[in-house]
Amino acid sequence: MNMIVRWLPSVLWMAVIFYLSSRTGDDLGGWLDEIRLIIPSMEGFDWGHFVSYFILAWTYLWALRPKRLTFLVKFTVVLLCLLYGVTDEYHQSFVPGRTPDVMDIRNDGIGAALAMLALSLPFVRRAYERLCAKYY
Repeated sequence: MNMIVRWLPSVLWMAVIFYLSSRTGDDLGGWLDEIRLIIPSMEGFDWGHFVSYFILAWTYLWALRPKRLTFLVKFTVVLLCLLYGVTDEYHQSFVPGRTPDVMDIRNDGIGAALAMLALSLPFVRRAYERLCAKYY
C-alpha cells in the first residue's frame, strides 16, 4: 500500500500531461502566450513542457524516495522523464492538430534536469530531506 501512495502523485501528474497532450493549442487557451509576452526572449521555448516535466521529476523522486540523492538517482529521474516525454510525443502524433517534436523532448529534459539540479541548492536539499524524514 505504501508503494501505491508513493507513486500516486506521479501517476496523477502523468494523467494530467496525457490530458493536456490530447488538446490542441486552441483548446488550452492562451495562458502560455502571456508568459511569452512577459519574457520575450523565450519565444521559442515551450514553457508548458518545461514546467510539466519539472513537476514530473519531483513526483518521480518522491516515488523513488532514495535514502541518498546520488548522481545515479537524479540521472534515473531525468531518464524516466525523458522516456515519458517520448511516449507523450508519440501520443501527440495521433491528436489532430498536434505533431511530435524533438524540441518538446528537449524541453522536457531541461525541466527534469533543472528540477534535479535544484537539489544542489542547500536550502532545497534541506527542505527535501526534512520532508522525507517526516514521511519515512
